[in-house]
This record gives sequence, C-alpha cells and structure tokens, in this order.
Amino acid sequence: MADMKKIRVTLVKSVIGSLPVQRKTVKALGLGKISSSVEREATPSILGMVRTISHLVKVEEI
Repeated sequence: MADMKKIRVTLVKSVIGSLPVQRKTVKALGLGKISSSVEREATPSILGMVRTISHLVKVEEI
C-alpha cells in the first residue's frame, strides 16, 4: 500500500454551467475555489472521478 502513487488535483475552471454530477464530484474530491488543490491516492475510484471532471482540473503525479 505504501507504493501507491499519489496525484495532485487542481481546479482550474469554474463549475458554473457544469452538470450537477460534475459539481458534486468536485466537492467530493475536496476542491472548492479555483486554484484549490488536493493530494489523493491514485485509486481507481479517484481516477474515475478525475476523468469525469477532466475538463475542469489539472492533474499532476507526485
């Protein structure tokens, strides 16, 4: 488990005008305002969430 990769997800676009599912996904990841970042384990569920909102975020591998 210690060798699990981590990613940093940064919100770069506003959620205004996006679908309610996408807004909930942004909130579930812990992102709030534009430029807010979170570090998460790169699990399949997190990667799926990131894929859902890929047009709103920037992803970096840590």
